[in-house]
Amino acid sequence: QVQLVESGGGLVQAGGSLRLSCAASGRTFSSYAVNWFRQAPGKEREFVAAITWSGGSTYYADSVKGRFTIARDNAKNTVYLQMNSLKPEDTAVYCCAAQRVYGSMWYSRSSFDYTYWGQGTQVTVSS
Repeated sequence: QVQLVESGGGLVQAGGSLRLSCAASGRTFSSYAVNWFRQAPGKEREFVAAITWSGGSTYYADSVKGRFTIARDNAKNTVYLQMNSLKPEDTAVYCCAAQRVYGSMWYSRSSFDYTYWGQGTQVTVSS
């Protein structure tokens, strides 16, 4: 089992950058697929990015592709989301989620497929 804590959110001007971190407890983080989701006020939760167990494959929502980068450092039990060229529509609470997997290439874009969740970090992008 793991516990997840997000950090790195804040207020940034449009066009700026932020790097979010998802720090995990436990010694089995290397066997977890990890996603970032976000939820804006009054809107449903949205898939943002995913990284497989091995870190060899990454996936992005069309809305962030080319601007966001997900990466992991299993030695530090941390997954990162580098967000560049931020837009006001990126404003949301960002959460990381993890799922224990046994296939190194497994991933899912559905929030229902993930067992462990962080509490979220607020990202606000001003115009």
